[in-house]
Amino acid sequence: MGPTMHDVARVAGVSIKTVSNVINHYPHVRPGTRDRVNAAIEKLDYRPNLSARGLRSGRTGVIGLAVPSLRENYFAELADAVIRAAEKRGLGVMVEQTSGSRDAELLAVSSSRPRFLDGLLFSPVSLGQDDAEALVTDAPLVLLGERIFDGPTDHVTMHNMSSAQAAVDHLIEIGRRRIAVIGAELDGDDEASSASLRLRGYRRALEQAGIALDPTLVRQTAMSQWNRAGGAAAVHRLVDEGVDFDAVFALNDTLGLGVLRALVEEKVRVPDDVAVIGFDNIDESKYSIPSMSTVDTGRDEIARIAVDRLIDRINEKGERRPPETFKPDFRIVRRESTGFVSTE
Repeated sequence: MGPTMHDVARVAGVSIKTVSNVINHYPHVRPGTRDRVNAAIEKLDYRPNLSARGLRSGRTGVIGLAVPSLRENYFAELADAVIRAAEKRGLGVMVEQTSGSRDAELLAVSSSRPRFLDGLLFSPVSLGQDDAEALVTDAPLVLLGERIFDGPTDHVTMHNMSSAQAAVDHLIEIGRRRIAVIGAELDGDDEASSASLRLRGYRRALEQAGIALDPTLVRQTAMSQWNRAGGAAAVHRLVDEGVDFDAVFALNDTLGLGVLRALVEEKVRVPDDVAVIGFDNIDESKYSIPSMSTVDTGRDEIARIAVDRLIDRINEKGERRPPETFKPDFRIVRRESTGFVSTE
């Protein structure tokens, strides 16, 4: 038999009622007391009885997370971060894969869809700015990603443009001038997409450094090819066409891993001949050979903020507060692919 609420109360030195208040997110608990209870929960690995809580409160104690693809490292690691953040708040998470399908994304947020969730974290890739009204639902919802801005829900996103500019600035600071960018969108019409925002950051960095934009260095891929194969194919084309380049900015780390592989196959030395930086700081980028410099967008903080905001909305009573947008800080992680010895 696992630890009980009585055990948590004993370890934390509080009453069972106080433990219940912390688990159910009542606001009137002193921060020090809440910290002691949460520490006891973590120490004992206590898991609340969600079904019993649901019968008492009308809630399930489970939130949803809808993401495009769990095969993509970023979304798999985001799901892991959300699950860990939710566990600290005594919640379970049901993860749903939409496969980037517009119909599946619309269904995920449909008010008519039967659901057994207290709220939903939603990361779309097919819905866009014109679909903002689809996010108007009775159920609490927090939007993730870059597809819809200024919509009717809280939104947790990242500094795509400024962090991409910082990545290219890093390449320029180490003396690179012929910087290829891999992962630009084929049509390029969606100004709110990750690819478009990061490409704008790339262009801004070049402009501010006085480096002319060379269209032959901008390599397009479909979003479905934001993977190792897409990154590798783009590098092979650059080499086959005889394009001169001394650095690569990959618009995500998975593309960057393909870039590193292709450069090895082309007998190009990294970082001596070509420096490489990616985007997202997925775990694999730390263990590639060479380890890959990247942009850490604050994924764990994104997950924590999103879970906290969703819980706030679930507990909200009366008239809803206006939606808010949150952007955690980012940082450049310097590793071997740009000539640095990483300590992390």
